[in-house]
Amino acid sequence: MKKHAIIPIFISHRGCPNDCVFCNQKKITARQGDVTPEDARRTIEEHLSTLEKMNLETVEIAFFGGSFTGIPMEDQRAFLAIAKEYKDAGKVSAIHLSTRPDYINKEILDNLRDYSVDVIELGVQSLDPEVLRLSGRGHNAEVVYESTALIKGYGFTLGIQLMIGLPGDTLEKCIFSAKEAVKMGPQIARLYPTVVIKDTALYDMYLDGRYQPLSEDEAVNRTKAMYEILDNAGINIIRVGLKSSDIMADQLAFHPAFRQLVEGRIARDRLEAQVQELYPGIEGFALFISNEKCYNNMFGHKGVNRRYFADKYPRLNIRYVKDSDVGLSLANNQYKVSAPETGSADLMKEI
Repeated sequence: MKKHAIIPIFISHRGCPNDCVFCNQKKITARQGDVTPEDARRTIEEHLSTLEKMNLETVEIAFFGGSFTGIPMEDQRAFLAIAKEYKDAGKVSAIHLSTRPDYINKEILDNLRDYSVDVIELGVQSLDPEVLRLSGRGHNAEVVYESTALIKGYGFTLGIQLMIGLPGDTLEKCIFSAKEAVKMGPQIARLYPTVVIKDTALYDMYLDGRYQPLSEDEAVNRTKAMYEILDNAGINIIRVGLKSSDIMADQLAFHPAFRQLVEGRIARDRLEAQVQELYPGIEGFALFISNEKCYNNMFGHKGVNRRYFADKYPRLNIRYVKDSDVGLSLANNQYKVSAPETGSADLMKEI
């Protein structure tokens, strides 16, 4: 059962005079025109009318879509006052916003604290200087280190958003960005493979050959490397890839199940490493085990992992089971290969 919900308020492209090469914010949010505080109140009321019946543990109001702390301070206060009203009344549990690293300072953070903001997500995208320059970000990497330190110092929950496959990006630069992000100590992170949207500078670069989108396989490989670095550091990765509702039309290189592609590849690699260690002759009976949450990742998106193992290891008789079926309790993103004892026919029955 769903335990958490977000009430999203999209302040489309407001507060951000910069035009990054990948961004056409009004297409991404599928909204036109400026959102007013009255619009925000209506959105909150509409969502609460449904959410209040769902017995949720937490509900957040989240300001997405632009660079919230870049809009005039009086406008920030108008939106935040409404959000704080619902938080003070106990109707929502947190206030969440996203912004750019160069729109953070003490005055801004003092104001956010006054209005009981809980979570600040920064659109970091990359920590490589060349990638930032080629992507038209309009700030350097040093600003990111400064703003994240300020946010942490004020006691806000810090979120970091990173993109994969921007102009000038490489696997090595992606890994560098993920490792540097870990040093900043965020509690949450999002990983977004670059999607080419029409009516952007990046689309023009694609048309004239200056930019080549990542293949699906390369996007999965790079994101997987970053995912494991962040996950191993205990950072909660709350999104991998855009939701289908974030992209309405005119896009290239978008996969609606990208997170499953990444998590399925992680499962495959971890299982295969154990197979090669436990089965020198690559034959016999094997149990592939995970907890219930990660069970589908063992199979992979549309069964791709199952086909992979069947084709590559035809003499290995594999059965896929949940940890509770064999008396284990595996943590998230852990996968175990076990050789069943003789006579364990019941365990070898496929679930």
